[in-house]
Amino acid sequence: MPAEATLTVKQILSEPGAPVIVFDHVQLAFDDFVVLKDVSFTVLKGHTKIILGASGSGKSTSLKIITGLLKADAGVVWVNGQRVDELTESQIMAVRTDLGLIFQEGALFDSLTVRENVGYKLYEESDMPLEQVDKRVEEVLGFIGLLEQMDKMPSELSGGQRRRVAIARAMAFKPSIMLYDEATTGLDPITAITVNDEMVKLRDLEGVSSVIVTHQLRDAFYVATHMAVREGGQVRIVEATPGKEREAEFMMLREGVIVFEGDADALRHATDPYIKEFLS
Repeated sequence: MPAEATLTVKQILSEPGAPVIVFDHVQLAFDDFVVLKDVSFTVLKGHTKIILGASGSGKSTSLKIITGLLKADAGVVWVNGQRVDELTESQIMAVRTDLGLIFQEGALFDSLTVRENVGYKLYEESDMPLEQVDKRVEEVLGFIGLLEQMDKMPSELSGGQRRRVAIARAMAFKPSIMLYDEATTGLDPITAITVNDEMVKLRDLEGVSSVIVTHQLRDAFYVATHMAVREGGQVRIVEATPGKEREAEFMMLREGVIVFEGDADALRHATDPYIKEFLS
């Protein structure tokens, strides 16, 4: 692409309301196994993209391409106005500072307290004064309702609390995009809802864009059909209005190909046999 055209695309992607993530005809294969086939989609600022599909369909691979951990064989990938498929490893580090990553394991440091876990990146990788780091840690722990747990060790927390601490740690740097890879897998339904609520709160109260990879249909529909509101100084999770529901879009992959894109209602009423079987 000519330099002038590239500059124009960057300008377009920097405009308010522009997509924060763009996949444009992305393809990836490992030897003879094709993982993604001509995949194109966008994620708008403050919106949620929920990626569904069977194991091996390319869900988690898409997240790795967004973060630059994998390079696509073909196609173009934009993240926050940066064409990540052209960046070197050192250049893409700047892009990753604006991405919060949440994985199934949570990956907390067992030897550090909750406070130290949440503030780790700020303590180690920023020049922010210690007093400001502590204030930010308390702010995000308050946001997820775990302020009273900040001096505990991870081993003293429940599975859901550890997952929420991982979200708080990812929030500490104030990323504009959150990436969730099976964030509720392994949690019981009630605990999973507490994690889902944090995803909803980040989107609706903080304006954070998100990509959720999951095979947990219950949790996917919960995030898509609920919203967070502030009422009288309190935060409540309520059923989303039809207009708000459209800020969460489903995308289903089958063997590396997009077979569905649309909102929760459209997914529920899909007539494709594969989709109906997957939802059952």
